[in-house]
Amino acid sequence: RLVFHYMPKHGSRLNMAEIEFSVLSRQCLRRRIPHIETLRHEVGGWQTERNRSKRKANWHFRTPDARIKLSKLYPSF
Repeated sequence: RLVFHYMPKHGSRLNMAEIEFSVLSRQCLRRRIPHIETLRHEVGGWQTERNRSKRKANWHFRTPDARIKLSKLYPSF
């Protein structure tokens, strides 16, 4: 069974995934890795360390800012 869930492009989950891929790229993949097993080992180690450090996203775009910038999406009462 296949269920589709709408995720807007400006949604926070998509942004968080993009941030994590960016960090992975900068911290782990900036060099040539010749073998797939080496790549798996490196990414696994990076993932373990990233999960252990429990890093959090630091959002600068807050709800009041969103209500101004995305006023068409927020109803006025």
